[in-house]
Amino acid sequence: MSERHSEVATPLTAMASAWTRFAETAVKGATAANRAAFSAFTVDGYADAYAPRDDDPEAVREASVPSLAYEELDWTFERTVDAPSDITVGDTVSFEKQLDEDDVRAFARASGDTNRLHLDDEFAADTRFGGRIAHGTLVSGLISAALARLPGLTIYLGQDLEFQGPVKIGDRVSATVEVLEDLGNNQYRLSTVIHDESSDKPVVDGEAVVLIDELPEN
Repeated sequence: MSERHSEVATPLTAMASAWTRFAETAVKGATAANRAAFSAFTVDGYADAYAPRDDDPEAVREASVPSLAYEELDWTFERTVDAPSDITVGDTVSFEKQLDEDDVRAFARASGDTNRLHLDDEFAADTRFGGRIAHGTLVSGLISAALARLPGLTIYLGQDLEFQGPVKIGDRVSATVEVLEDLGNNQYRLSTVIHDESSDKPVVDGEAVVLIDELPEN
């Protein structure tokens, strides 16, 4: 797998340049447009995200790193590097949360994947899993959450995944990304692994290629 990524490093450089130009233009335009809209929101500019939850009105909190909009108290993460310029091979970021009923139903609605395996208890009971499981793409989304906690502004360029096991609804899941190779031009090849903490089993394995920019000032 590493050889294949090395072969595509040159075209990824061109792609990264295009992404960089696009990101710079988009950020400048969006910042001006969003500033006025956010002025009517809460002080943090994320009214919907900070809306009280019925089950826990204080579950949402301000983000602990500038690349995030907000966090929930139940989420945890660790990282070994705090500045984009310091990222090196071996650095890691991990993110952990529970995938609950609300997550599964919100993902089904947002994605349109209303497969009964994820939503219908009676139907799922007769499958090989013996009950409902979380969407594989929802589970792998924790990789994106971990990447968002790398220092800087992380932009996905590619992702390979292998699903190795199901995740039951209510299980606590962790994603860990590790820098395997510096490809140059702020691009990195990363390992991406997800564990089901409830069973202590790996459920997703793969690699990603990302571009990491400096965060915009606003």
